[in-house]
Amino acid sequence: MRVIFLSLAFFGVGSSWAAVVEATPSTWRERLRDLTHGDVLKLTPGEYPGGQHVQGLKNLTVEALDPQHPPHIRGGSTGLQFSRCQGLTLRHLKISGQSTNGLNLDDGGRLEERTVGITLEDLEVSDIGPQGNHDAIKGSGLEGLTIRRCRLSGWGGQGVDLVGCHQSRIEDCEFTGKPGFSATAAVQFKGGCRGIVVEKCRFHHAAERALNLGGSTGLPYFRPADAPHEAADLTVRDCVIEGSLCAAAFVGVDGALFTGNTVLYPKKWIFRILQESREPRFVPCRNVRITNNRILFRRSEVSVDINIGPGTAPETFVFEKNAWFAEDEPARSRPTLPVPETGGSYGTDPR
Repeated sequence: MRVIFLSLAFFGVGSSWAAVVEATPSTWRERLRDLTHGDVLKLTPGEYPGGQHVQGLKNLTVEALDPQHPPHIRGGSTGLQFSRCQGLTLRHLKISGQSTNGLNLDDGGRLEERTVGITLEDLEVSDIGPQGNHDAIKGSGLEGLTIRRCRLSGWGGQGVDLVGCHQSRIEDCEFTGKPGFSATAAVQFKGGCRGIVVEKCRFHHAAERALNLGGSTGLPYFRPADAPHEAADLTVRDCVIEGSLCAAAFVGVDGALFTGNTVLYPKKWIFRILQESREPRFVPCRNVRITNNRILFRRSEVSVDINIGPGTAPETFVFEKNAWFAEDEPARSRPTLPVPETGGSYGTDPR
């Protein structure tokens, strides 16, 4: 049944009556097919088949009827795909068991027309893949994306993989790795990403690289097409990053801030500085500030503090006021850095 609101909703051109639509597992496909601009689709508790695709709708909301008993979208190649859905909101959904991606959000291949204003809240996405480049949440060509209070566990590629996304936030989320999943990163921003903030998130043995700030993208997929970097103007602050081969890899990024974070027991390196995109137009990985972090590690695991690859500009990095502590050998806490640090502390447990 469709229950019509008593007020008119406007969508820039023309107008439409917004509706609240209730769906059950048996009416799920029919309700998705009949949605229009501004509808609110409320899903009753139960298990819903994945493999659903919605495109071209504005200001759509899909959420649990009962947030305490979220609907479970299970299986399919991709659980849910939304293309060119401006102003989309997804809340209190569980998505799991997909072979390709859990949730796919994209611009429909219109590389110069970013999809604006998507919000994801209180989602649980798990068990994606498990082997290969299969993401829990995949975003392409988005602007103003917000991912808030989501829990991701078990994926084959990246937990959140953003390609050519701009001015977006990931906050208060939890990323947890699982045995048997070929996770390469918990979050990854590449293909011309700019202005992404990761704040107050928790990473638990989440992937080889907990944060892959940059990456390697095929030239046809950059947004904008002429971006001279994989990513720029990134911020990671007030997060807890435990385990992984490295806490953060800066890969072809032009400008990033890594501040106020707690790094716990990386398994091989603390940070990596890399350049994987080699076309002449790309700037070297550069202009990163690493400040006011607490970094605890074991010398038995970390012998190279900062892994620096060729084609990068480590001399442009800034290290300032970080607290470094080698738990098993406090006297060897001072890291080997590409530039001198200002105001750092070494050998005192910051806890």
